[in-house]
Amino acid sequence: MTATREGAFTLALGGGGAKGYAHIGVLHVLAEAGLQPAAIAGTSVGAIVGALLAAGYPPAEIERRIRSVPPDEAFRREGDAQPSFLGLAGIARMLREALGPECTFADLPLPFGVTAVDLHTGRLVYLRHGRVVPAVLASAAVPGIFPPVPWGEAHLLVDGGVLDNVPVRLARRLAPRRPVVAVVLTPRPDQLAADQGVRFLADVPVFGKAIQRLRYVQALNYFMRSVDIAGAYLTHWRLRHDRPEVVIAPPVGDVGLLAGPEVADDVIARGRAAAQQALPALYRALRPWRRWLPRPRRGEDDDEVLEL
Repeated sequence: MTATREGAFTLALGGGGAKGYAHIGVLHVLAEAGLQPAAIAGTSVGAIVGALLAAGYPPAEIERRIRSVPPDEAFRREGDAQPSFLGLAGIARMLREALGPECTFADLPLPFGVTAVDLHTGRLVYLRHGRVVPAVLASAAVPGIFPPVPWGEAHLLVDGGVLDNVPVRLARRLAPRRPVVAVVLTPRPDQLAADQGVRFLADVPVFGKAIQRLRYVQALNYFMRSVDIAGAYLTHWRLRHDRPEVVIAPPVGDVGLLAGPEVADDVIARGRAAAQQALPALYRALRPWRRWLPRPRRGEDDDEVLEL
């Protein structure tokens, strides 16, 4: 059995909806290699998976719990939610059962943080305090699709992927001087699948393909496709700027944002394969002489980040 190396690196788990099954495959490989993170930062689906990992669940249990969410419940709206097209009732229920509804960031065994964006101020937000489940739901609140989450009296939060889809800088704040392993689910701009986004609501089990004939749904699909394109350019600009020490990039660009559990086995396998391929780079980053990384430098945009 491989000896466990705890706390040698920090994880930055990116957003991507159903592409996030790949995170599970990555976690399986890291666990099998005896590698455990010192801290975890997550955005959107990366926040969902990251919260379970930070709570101490092993990859097999994380996979079981995520697969346990019934497809017809996953995107149901809750009655008191803010305006949105769909909801995250099934995901919220699973998280409350796994973590406890009152679980706070301070209760978690590992340092954990998520990103969101405040609609009132237009600023990137790092959530590291307070209750975990509302923070994770805020990080996953794709604007217009899932409901924004009020935070206190002054903030209304949506998906952190709007501004920072792979939270490398937050990961460095959580565990300074440790290499960052970034799991990137966003395809490079030159690898965007030609049909990505135009089947958006057909992926949702409660709708099916017939709804695609509605003109307003077609318009929504075009809008989502435009968001995908803009997000791909922004994500990869930030990666060049933030420069994680290791990048794991499963080839999941063809997987729809709201694809159902039928894609899970394939996408988990893609995450496994990408992590296996990245292990040599990760081992190099963990060599003893690499552990004393410089302190994170203050970035030009750090003043634009709210910490809540």
